[in-house]
Amino acid sequence: MSKEASNSLKVLIVDDEDALRYSLKRALSNRSFNIFEADSGEKAIEVAQKEMPNIVLLDNRMKGMNGIEALQHLRGICPAAKIIIMTAFTTTQTTIEAMKFGAFDYIMKPFDLSKILNLVDSAASVITETSNQEGQLKKEHDTVIEEDLKVGIIGNAAAMQEVYKMIGQVAPTDVTVLITGESGTGKELIARAIHKNSFRAGHSFVAVNCSAIPENLIESELFGHEKGSFTGASQQRKGYFEQCDRGTIFLDEIGDMPLTAQTKILRALQEGEIQRVGGTEIIKVDVRILAATNKSIESMVKKTHSVKIYIIV
Repeated sequence: MSKEASNSLKVLIVDDEDALRYSLKRALSNRSFNIFEADSGEKAIEVAQKEMPNIVLLDNRMKGMNGIEALQHLRGICPAAKIIIMTAFTTTQTTIEAMKFGAFDYIMKPFDLSKILNLVDSAASVITETSNQEGQLKKEHDTVIEEDLKVGIIGNAAAMQEVYKMIGQVAPTDVTVLITGESGTGKELIARAIHKNSFRAGHSFVAVNCSAIPENLIESELFGHEKGSFTGASQQRKGYFEQCDRGTIFLDEIGDMPLTAQTKILRALQEGEIQRVGGTEIIKVDVRILAATNKSIESMVKKTHSVKIYIIV
């Protein structure tokens, strides 16, 4: 990035530690940024309203307003700003929330100055490359979540931090997600975390183990059936898709699902429509699909050309 480009960028450093703010300001001064400081979230909002910073280095643990709260306010004031969260204390939920509310990245203290300088340079490059689109950016909608949401995932290792970031990024969207990993690695926990941080959190989450349902019953379980449609169908039954309308269905071990059921899953994905077994009525459903498998889907497709795993979209 050129010195001329950096001269036009404003960086706001928000931390209640005077020494850290001084160190960051000194290190960043070599990059010719216009640098501003704040020792609290409340002060950061005041500075942001006046200066409209391009990049914000934001501490999470401060007296008064914390970093996640300040992040949400700053996103409303300067939606195009690249906000980097800094903290010595992290939890699963704070990492997810930081990414969910639009943080550019999340870094744990103590950190090498070189690492955070690289993050700032990366943020500055993104801003410079998209400068011709400034003024066209729209405010991102804040997602309302429960304050004390428990996601049930434990781990602060770097690899897990990346997982939390991805959860925060995909949760507010409505895309279909395939979660892969060995048995017992917590794929369902990841699916539940995505649901609880999504716009569908107030509606049903239904987990279905595809490998535990007999092949001749899986369509009935997923899509329901009409009375008399098969032996033992003594009454109409709504399937899992109808039961979690406007919610999320988690299809565990999707690699074990029969092909006949997969074709109907494809229609539900593409058209938002299902039919009960033995029925003719087209039923509209609004369901987000999350799926998981411990198998290599790509290898399965390569081995048998006739196999099509329609869940991957």
